[in-house]
Amino acid sequence: MFTQLNLHPQLVQAVEALGFTTPTPIQSALIPVMMAGHDVIGQAQTGTGKTAAFALPMLNALEAGQGVVQSLVLVPTRELAIQVAKAMHELGGQRYVRVLPVYGGEPYGRQISRLQKGVDVVVGTPGRLLDLIQKEAIDLSHVRTVVLDEADEMLSMGFIEDIEAILAATPAVRQTALFSATVSDEIRRLADRYMRDPQSVSVQREQVTVAAIEQRHYVVYETEKLAALTRLFEVEPITSALIFVRTRAGAGELSAELSNRGFPAEALSGELEQDERERVMNRFRRGLIKVLVATDVAARGLDIDHISHVFNFDLPEDPEVYVHRIGRTGRAGKTGVAISLVAPREKWRLGRIEGFVKTRIPGAMLPTVEAIETHRQWHLVNRVSESLQHGRLGQERALVATLVEAGHDPLEIAAAVLRLLRGDEVQRPILPVTEVVERRPQRDVRPTREGYAGRSGPQRPHEPRARRPVGVAEPGMVSLTLSKGKSHGIRPNDVVSTIAYHADIPGNTIGKIRIQENHTVVDVPEHFVAQVLAKAEKFRINRQPITVARM
Repeated sequence: MFTQLNLHPQLVQAVEALGFTTPTPIQSALIPVMMAGHDVIGQAQTGTGKTAAFALPMLNALEAGQGVVQSLVLVPTRELAIQVAKAMHELGGQRYVRVLPVYGGEPYGRQISRLQKGVDVVVGTPGRLLDLIQKEAIDLSHVRTVVLDEADEMLSMGFIEDIEAILAATPAVRQTALFSATVSDEIRRLADRYMRDPQSVSVQREQVTVAAIEQRHYVVYETEKLAALTRLFEVEPITSALIFVRTRAGAGELSAELSNRGFPAEALSGELEQDERERVMNRFRRGLIKVLVATDVAARGLDIDHISHVFNFDLPEDPEVYVHRIGRTGRAGKTGVAISLVAPREKWRLGRIEGFVKTRIPGAMLPTVEAIETHRQWHLVNRVSESLQHGRLGQERALVATLVEAGHDPLEIAAAVLRLLRGDEVQRPILPVTEVVERRPQRDVRPTREGYAGRSGPQRPHEPRARRPVGVAEPGMVSLTLSKGKSHGIRPNDVVSTIAYHADIPGNTIGKIRIQENHTVVDVPEHFVAQVLAKAEKFRINRQPITVARM
């Protein structure tokens, strides 16, 4: 029981209010160790309850309302920063603890304003935290506890130097907790340098297996996931589909986009009243709608046996959530299909999932335009053949006879009817998809934390190419400026996929990309410039409108 862990009564009340009465194994093992002030290395995966395991003793030690940052949690991704901050806010709400998530892709002003008003706990990604330190916008001199969550992922993403710089900004005397799914030599070295006689706590989660489910993934640019999804809808034998997205707003937007393109879908939102939720579910169960778009929260308690396909439009943060998602197909002795759309920057997350399910999730190629058109023709012929086999066409034969008597050729009549039958295809344009070209950064150059921002060719070691001034394009190229930059979360892949898609030019022809703080410079082949500028009003990145101009 949580009441036996010597936690503040308000924390116990908060835990019980959330519906938890018995600590998980890692909570039982870790909370007393952290409450005693020890440094700790926790070998535990997401899904074991480790967030509450470090959050509760951290919150227990806080003195709310001091106006200074007392606790710091470092995480690898913005999604995890939001998730951990939300959990800490829920647990510490009764103690009036102020928690702030900080991460890239959001304006600095809002986060700096919150810091100036005073927060007790900061949960952040290394890149944004280091930026705030360098801007002197955050003071970590009063930090008592530092948590490195998913340390193995942060190290694999190249954040070691950032982590060390952040730790150097905290007091030398502090409590440090490090969590990792695996404890590698690099993790050990980090612990030896920055921790004091850490105690080890190891809890393994029971593995979950999936059966009777065909798993596949497709690597596509983030901005082209909708195009990829609609191509798959054209050829997959879908009887009913469940599509998972990250946010409630995303569920509404995607369901609307699919419906506009001739694939009727409804969003299952956590905000729906219970009676409306039941109406949506009943329509889905009865086959009146074939596609549901939902978040993980909205899909809780979903119990339907006939789902043929599960789509991960957004990959989940937690591998165990992936298993729960795809487990909604392949039920009742039937087989199912689980398809994941993976942006290039999400491939590391796919690797974590493969490690958890202990199987490789094979990649596949999206259907081509020719394959989709062939499938449409086959589907049309099949519908007509079935109708001919069923017979009972007396009234229709009479109509055809009337048209023949009026002088129309029977073959022309049949062709006209087929054209009418294909009318719904107008609603389903086959959206273009750019081939993903994955480039490896130079072996002798470490990528920056903002991501690999160059698209230049290979360079020889010890012969670095001279830096070309921003705005001076390579021969045959023209520099264009985009109105968004680092402060707006713009990444190289976003620039390539957006220009290639809207301007309908090959992505691999786009040249150097220089992402500045508030704008981006990109080189485009001279003969494509007019084509790009002609489509400039359509450009959007991360749902933000982008203006494009010649420099």
